[in-house]
Order: sequence, then C-alpha cells, then structure tokens
Amino acid sequence: MAVAYKIVHWLCRIGLAGIFFYSGYTKIKAPLEFAASLSAYQLFPAKLIFPIADYFPWIEILLAIALLIGWKIRYVALAVAGVLCFFLCILAITYFRGIEADCGCFGSGDRISPRTLARDFTFLLPALFLIFEPRIRMWRRARPET
Repeated sequence: MAVAYKIVHWLCRIGLAGIFFYSGYTKIKAPLEFAASLSAYQLFPAKLIFPIADYFPWIEILLAIALLIGWKIRYVALAVAGVLCFFLCILAITYFRGIEADCGCFGSGDRISPRTLARDFTFLLPALFLIFEPRIRMWRRARPET
C-alpha cells in the first residue's frame, strides 16, 4: 500500500505543478488578457487589476516549482488549495451574478460555466490529498487489517 501512496503523491505533485506552471505561463505571456478577465469579474478595484495580473502568475510559477522540488509539500499544497479556493469563489460569484466573463485560468476564450467550475474544483482534489496525506497514512497504519 505504501507504494500506491507514493505513486499518488507524485502524480498529485507533478499534476498540480504542471497545471500551475502552464496557468502561470499563459498569464505571463498575455498579461493584458488576464487583466481583462480580472476586470470582467467586476470584483476587484480598478487599481488592483494590473498589479494582480503582473504578480499573480509568478506566484503560480513559484508554487509549481516548490511542488516539483518538494519544499514543504503540505504548506505549499495548502497555499495551492487556498489559491484554488479563492479563484473558485470568485468564478462562482461571477457566474451566479450572471456576468459573462472569461475564466482567465489558461488564457482567453474559456467562458465561466459549470464545466470550468467543476474543472477547477477537480484541481483542488490533489492539493487536498497532499495536505491530508500524512493523516491518511497514519489512520491507515492505526486501523487493524480486516
């Protein structure tokens, strides 16, 4: 069973790192498109749009690198989960307010919809696994085999 946990652990780390690296890269490559997506949410003050569009993608890249090198995995996974929850809330609020806007997650052209909300929620699952993995393993060891 320990081998299975290691495989899932690595798949979660590599998968999340790939998602965050690609997401950050697309935003760095087209910061004005990301700023337009942020503006379309109608949730951020205008003077924060460009600073968020300039700096947030670099945070995504740093989180991806931290996941790949294995630096404080639980804390990095917690930060990843926080970022995902923050943007999931923003996307859900924007969607339920009836505002038609691009998600901005991986460039332009991806309208916020139940599909994008479900996709982004799915990204949260590997982060949650990495956060709770030590407790899951401890629980599995303490539970007698049946």
